[in-house]
Amino acid sequence: QIVSLGKYIRESFTFDDDAEVSVEIDPRGLTREHLEAFKEIGFNRISMGVQDFDPEVQEAINRIQSEDMTIQVVEWCRELGFKSINLDLIYGLPHQNVEKFRKTVRSVIDIKPDRIATFNYAHVPWMKKHQTIIKDEWLPSTDEKLKLLHLVIDEFTSAGYEFIGMDHFAFPEDEIVVAQNNGTLHRNFQGYSTKKGCDLIAMGITGISEVGDIYAQNVKTLDEYYEIIDNGELTTFKGYKLSHEDQLRKEIIMQLMCHFYLDKTSIGDAYNLSFDEHFSDALEAMEPMREDGLLEITEESITVLPVGRLLIRNITMAFDEYLTDKKEKKFSKTI
Repeated sequence: QIVSLGKYIRESFTFDDDAEVSVEIDPRGLTREHLEAFKEIGFNRISMGVQDFDPEVQEAINRIQSEDMTIQVVEWCRELGFKSINLDLIYGLPHQNVEKFRKTVRSVIDIKPDRIATFNYAHVPWMKKHQTIIKDEWLPSTDEKLKLLHLVIDEFTSAGYEFIGMDHFAFPEDEIVVAQNNGTLHRNFQGYSTKKGCDLIAMGITGISEVGDIYAQNVKTLDEYYEIIDNGELTTFKGYKLSHEDQLRKEIIMQLMCHFYLDKTSIGDAYNLSFDEHFSDALEAMEPMREDGLLEITEESITVLPVGRLLIRNITMAFDEYLTDKKEKKFSKTI
């Protein structure tokens, strides 16, 4: 099935010779034959979740995946010639603490993936009903989560990884680090990318496309999706067209997230506005962050200082027109 689907996609689209073709895999139940099939149809990057190797944490989140299983899959990927391997971790999970999570982090360092992502666990049982089985007292406090994030950054950077920001790490020679250093790194709603300006076409239920200044989401059920496809129609059920103001704020947020620096003068010239006047509310909201040593704000620019990179989400929230109460410090919401 993998080979058949892959060949159909290859026949339907033209691929560049240097195309980055990545697949997210789950080591549980995966065989070497699955990976051989992905390689046959042109996949060259692999990403897989680890979350945490600690047995107590794995049991609490109902994801049993041994370290040996992960190592075996990584070895298969390297033997088959996948050029990049990414491992995902999650901090803030039930029963995590600094001492136990350090063991997982160092095990991942020993595996030596090309890239590492460390995501913040969002506990939203009112939205995700399966999370109701996780008791609040099992979760690390906000202070403990910040310590976990510090641990991740300290351990991975000491092992030779570069901290890209937004919880991502890669080796210095990785193209994503090179792109950040030369100012060409881009970010879309799926994460960091070296391919700025590309449209995103989503296929399948719930998929979100980004084409130009338009976002469009597909329907959410298979029955509805197949019915629309059979009728020869587009599967989009809702969309949004970015306004001029949306595009302006998106550019600012992306520059800060990717480069931790914003040239206020160039933004003002590009959009024909006085930056400080147009964003007076955002600058006011960021003033406590500047006082706390997270930012440096001058007449010409905004620079995120090293400690501020930990809170880049909070910093960029100041420019999100759709958020309310931006003057309040809500670090715990994103940590």
